Amino acid sequence: MPIYEYECKKCGEDMEIVHGITEKPKTRCPECGGKLKRLISLNSFHLKGTGWYKTDYAAKPKGDEKNHKPKAEAEKKSKEEKTSEKSNAAA
Repeated sequence: MPIYEYECKKCGEDMEIVHGITEKPKTRCPECGGKLKRLISLNSFHLKGTGWYKTDYAAKPKGDEKNHKPKAEAEKKSKEEKTSEKSNAAA
């Protein structure tokens, strides 16, 4: 169940009250009976690691083919070397 933070307008008391999401917000202070105001507070939920920001999924610029060619060529050469090694081993 979530923890909600309230402040009493009459006595100024800050309090945390646990109640369900579907329950109506509390309206009266349990200390003095004054009106409660629900506060918005920071949560303790943190997204850590990669993949949570727009920059982690940024698209590669379209004219940036120079960076992609060497990698593709390196993979092609690696495959060719493996194929030639298998041919040499079989012979």
